[in-house]
Amino acid sequence: MNDPSRRFVLGGALASTAGLALAGRSLLDASPAKAQAPAPSGHSGAHGGGADGPTFRIGQTVDHDANGFNPTQVLRDFDYGTTTRLPDGRTLREWDVFASDEDIEVAPGVTFPAWTLNARIPGPTLRCKEGELLRVHFRNGSEHPHTLHFHGIHPAEMDGVAGLGAGIIQPGQSTTYEFDATPFGLHLFHCHVGPLAEHIARGMYGTFIVDPPSPRPPADEMVMVMHGYNTTFDGEGNQLYAVNGIPFHYMHEPVRVKRNELVRVYLVNVLEYDPINSFHVHGNFFDYYPTGTRLQSSEFTDTIVQGQGQRGICEMRFPNPGKYMFHAHKTEFAELGWMGFFEVTD
Repeated sequence: MNDPSRRFVLGGALASTAGLALAGRSLLDASPAKAQAPAPSGHSGAHGGGADGPTFRIGQTVDHDANGFNPTQVLRDFDYGTTTRLPDGRTLREWDVFASDEDIEVAPGVTFPAWTLNARIPGPTLRCKEGELLRVHFRNGSEHPHTLHFHGIHPAEMDGVAGLGAGIIQPGQSTTYEFDATPFGLHLFHCHVGPLAEHIARGMYGTFIVDPPSPRPPADEMVMVMHGYNTTFDGEGNQLYAVNGIPFHYMHEPVRVKRNELVRVYLVNVLEYDPINSFHVHGNFFDYYPTGTRLQSSEFTDTIVQGQGQRGICEMRFPNPGKYMFHAHKTEFAELGWMGFFEVTD
């Protein structure tokens, strides 16, 4: 059964420490297809909102320019940093990552007081190649203490937790994390300061890709980070769910791909306050590579489930043109923002 408290953001006033407010279900609207194709008696329609599913009221979107990022651009934005050649011939790859407090419009007229990495949710997608030496220069411009904790193999003092290495980085302070790029695969990084749930729920996470020594086959590559917004700040579930920052974004701006071209989705789950998340694609199946640390897929499927921190690579080709929905197969999550379309063209 769906938890009514999660729908508070859509069914009444939105209460928070920031005094946010949101009109009720007027924020949602069905597409014109709903009137043209009514649901069978006793049913509410596909995904609760007609043929196209629910979305924000037609014509209403968030202000991407004011936010400083657009999920359409985040999708294929890979940050390779800067590289230099060390005396021994090894590649040194470096990035600058900063923490800041940002007010982000997560739904039309609804601002969320986020804690961010590089001023966006999700943070940057850092990408490198296995065997390189990595240096991440972290500057804390937030009013709150933070760290960067990378999933992967590294020395204890580079783990980004309290009491080890540089420990907690206070506001205005900086540090550098240095470690080898290993193992190859799809990883993530996030703040590891308590209360950890709040730091992650506020937006302190990013994607970390380590490419294998021999490149994967060429593909249209994209990152999808699954997450949510606990807009009531009660730690009891989320009121909005999203991929790459903004609920319903890929309903308004579908992900455009080419027919029969290999599509590679780097899928990461950092959803807080819910035990699982999932990914389902309509009209197609995909090869799934858990964590991306093996070059052989584990299954051929159309739906996978991930716990928080789990991730995997989905590879697929669309043999037919048209629009194909993708979403969480927890229908409540889909109805509250975690859904979109692939638009396949010749």
